[in-house]
Amino acid sequence: MFSLLVLVIRRDLVLAMRRRADVLTTLIFFVMVVSLFPLGVGPEMEMLRKMAPGVLWVAALLSSMLSLVRLFSADYIDGTLEQMMLSPQSLSMLVLGKMVAHWMVSGLPLVLMAPVLGLQFDMSAQALGVLIIGLLLGTPVLSMVGAIGAGLTLGLRGGGVLLSLLVLPLCIPVLIFGAGAVDAATSGLAVSPHLSLLGALMLLALAFTPWVTAQALRISME
Repeated sequence: MFSLLVLVIRRDLVLAMRRRADVLTTLIFFVMVVSLFPLGVGPEMEMLRKMAPGVLWVAALLSSMLSLVRLFSADYIDGTLEQMMLSPQSLSMLVLGKMVAHWMVSGLPLVLMAPVLGLQFDMSAQALGVLIIGLLLGTPVLSMVGAIGAGLTLGLRGGGVLLSLLVLPLCIPVLIFGAGAVDAATSGLAVSPHLSLLGALMLLALAFTPWVTAQALRISME
């Protein structure tokens, strides 16, 4: 099962590198959204520090939505998804591999870019560290929960809008705890409760979302 997981991840990463424009679109959108807020709000540092956690997390959430539409669409069009469903291997494990590859392509670059963008908001080193840890725990949840919506809306006309309507409410807890951790670090409070809840959400998503997404794909393919 582990070798199957690695094979699916490697396959999706190779395909993503052949479509670098899609990867760069997500990253550029994230950079533009975060960078426009200081220009629109003004140079008041106190205000920028207060709004920084929410801005960065909302931008990361919206950026992850851009690539979710393509999570299964290419495999659906060329028939690969149908072959996956007919194969004797576990569809849940195949889906988990695609989730991990999606996070490595769309979520991990956001984590690496976030500290640089956080400097625009005059965030402290401690707040940046908490932001990185929070994004490392929270962005995989965005990919895994988003995969459920991508499976349910597969093949639908206007599926991108419906996907956002389905996924965004489910991602609100991640947004609250992620931004709350950075706010706690800035205020000198304990950040472990927020990060622990993010870790618990990631474990729950890891346990249930592959199976739920596999069932959603079977429903969409029928």
